[in-house]
Amino acid sequence: MIKAVISGTGLYTPPATITNDELVEAFNAFVELHNARHADEIASGDVEPLQPSSSAFIEKASGIKRRHVIDKEGILDPERMCPNIPDRGNDVPSVQCEMSVAACNEALKQAGKTASAVDAVIVACSNMQRPYPAISVEVQDALGIEGFAYDMNVACSSATFGLQAAVNAVENGTARAVLVVSPEICSGHLNFRDRDSHFIFGDACTAILVERDADVAEGQGFEILGTRLKTQYSNNIRNNFGFLNRGDKEGINKPDKLFVQQGRKVFKEVSPLVAETILKQLSSLSLSPGDLKRMWLHQANLNMNQLIARKVLGRDADTKEAPVILDEYANTSSAGSIIAFHKHKDDFTAGDLGVICSFGAGYSIGSVVVRRR
Repeated sequence: MIKAVISGTGLYTPPATITNDELVEAFNAFVELHNARHADEIASGDVEPLQPSSSAFIEKASGIKRRHVIDKEGILDPERMCPNIPDRGNDVPSVQCEMSVAACNEALKQAGKTASAVDAVIVACSNMQRPYPAISVEVQDALGIEGFAYDMNVACSSATFGLQAAVNAVENGTARAVLVVSPEICSGHLNFRDRDSHFIFGDACTAILVERDADVAEGQGFEILGTRLKTQYSNNIRNNFGFLNRGDKEGINKPDKLFVQQGRKVFKEVSPLVAETILKQLSSLSLSPGDLKRMWLHQANLNMNQLIARKVLGRDADTKEAPVILDEYANTSSAGSIIAFHKHKDDFTAGDLGVICSFGAGYSIGSVVVRRR
């Protein structure tokens, strides 16, 4: 019986960073400009004045201290408030392809493999630069991989849903090795003019190499014991931008064409769903929470992760049991749990167990239980 193994992981981090203080300074400058330009409407009660943000508010609400971004200057320009990422010619690798290749090369190096060993590429992330040709096929071509590739989007759970697809391909014999890549340019769909969410996201790209166990050296990598996926429809996290956007000019550039969420509802509704999903999966594998050495959780909100870990373990988790990377990276959508895994897995010894779990818009939840070989 073929078993799937994670043999390598990779991470691409954009060099530019924005601290909370820098982000707040730009946001508050925008607020002052907006309120000054609409002073008469504000005085008459027709327009509500915008309220300033603060670094203390951001860290308390989320645990985020800074984020990596593709472009810093455009985001911090009070007159622009979005990244400046110029279009590239069709004969030049796309930004997402460039990010993906860097992350994939690290994953391949970690696994001791070359691109010739890979049969498939799945690019799984929240937003693609274009509908077609698929970003994954571009990445496949850039790496010189024979076989097939496709894109998929399940928002913040894209990477774990992609892992499920990779496991299926490996274990049913469709592919010997699959790269799952998540080039998340979250700054592109974040509303930096919204006080409640302007601090949430950062940019990053992760890659995971999944191979059949017979092709991975003994004692190397993580055996995938099982995956569990769950979706439940909700409007509480939404982005209405799409190819029909130009069909109604009244909707162009409206706030709902960027990331919007009802954060408190998400916190209240998703947290128990995630804990329940992990507990049911562990039970199905005849495991208990006490068997887990680590939970690599989706990095959206520190308070949310602490609550989920508490519900799973029945007590508070320390940072070794549930490591945090969102203080440095912020929410990188589907890449978050994989960044946590990439950075906090090397201390595992043979037999140690952990769970990679992501969750977000949809609602969607993806849980993957792994054991160090």
